[in-house]
Amino acid sequence: MARRAESPAPPRVSPPDLPPRLDDAQGLRPRDEHFRLEITGLMQKSDASHSEISECRVAAASVIDLTLTGATLVDVVIDELRATTVTARDARLKRVRIAGGRIGTLDLADAELDEVELRGVRIDYLSLANAQVDDVLIADCTITTLDLPQARCDRVAFENTRSDEVDTRGLRADDVDLRGLEALSYTDAASLRGVTLSSRQIELLAPAFAATLGIEVQD
Repeated sequence: MARRAESPAPPRVSPPDLPPRLDDAQGLRPRDEHFRLEITGLMQKSDASHSEISECRVAAASVIDLTLTGATLVDVVIDELRATTVTARDARLKRVRIAGGRIGTLDLADAELDEVELRGVRIDYLSLANAQVDDVLIADCTITTLDLPQARCDRVAFENTRSDEVDTRGLRADDVDLRGLEALSYTDAASLRGVTLSSRQIELLAPAFAATLGIEVQD
């Protein structure tokens, strides 16, 4: 008998491929190419919109706004970023790791994520609205509000992560493992089709599922 494939399939996440030596560079610039650099000295308002950032490490920084709208990031590590707002709408991220730090708003709406890891980050508001999210791992994070309306998610997993509210309206999910996400509420339980939950999570979400199905529960 054929062996049953693992379900849900785990995300296929590889670490960013960085060279052993990186050249030093100060800051980021819009519509520019950044290649094999150790990027330091980000300005309080840093604009790298529509830029190409490849095989780079962004050193720990504290900024007000970091704009990555329309940018392409490939093999990039972002360490200990403290930012009020990071805007990366329509961006493309492949083999990107964001580790540590605190971000007020991380806007990845309409972005393409492939082999992305968020680890140990505290985020007040994470938007993946209408994003294509493939092979993503979110571990050891605290996310106050996670927005996923109309997102398309394939092989996404959470580990030891907490969220107050998850907006799943219109979510299209395949191999999405939510067992490692402790969420207080989901906006639309009907849109959880295709995700994996633990039995404990099912018990906690039972009232929401009943309301979605029009079931009145009385003791």
